[in-house]
Amino acid sequence: MVNGKVRIKNPTGLHLRPAGLFCKTAMQFESKITVHKMTKHEDVTANAKSVLSVLGACIKSGDEIEIICEGADEEEALREMAQLVEDGLGE
Repeated sequence: MVNGKVRIKNPTGLHLRPAGLFCKTAMQFESKITVHKMTKHEDVTANAKSVLSVLGACIKSGDEIEIICEGADEEEALREMAQLVEDGLGE
């Protein structure tokens, strides 16, 4: 299992289009990929391969998320997912 923290940079957060791109990228990997967001009031974990799960996490611009990858291609998955967020999720 590997994990890494990244901050959401795009101004609209993970709304439908970037969430779709995020999930589409996650589905390319065999590894289980989850997203964890912790705030003062709640702890939210989402399945990165499910658009509804990611949208339900209500990830906004400026939020720090932890991407957790577990499986055969976990290193590559983490690298790719973190890079996608760093690049602004296509926006």
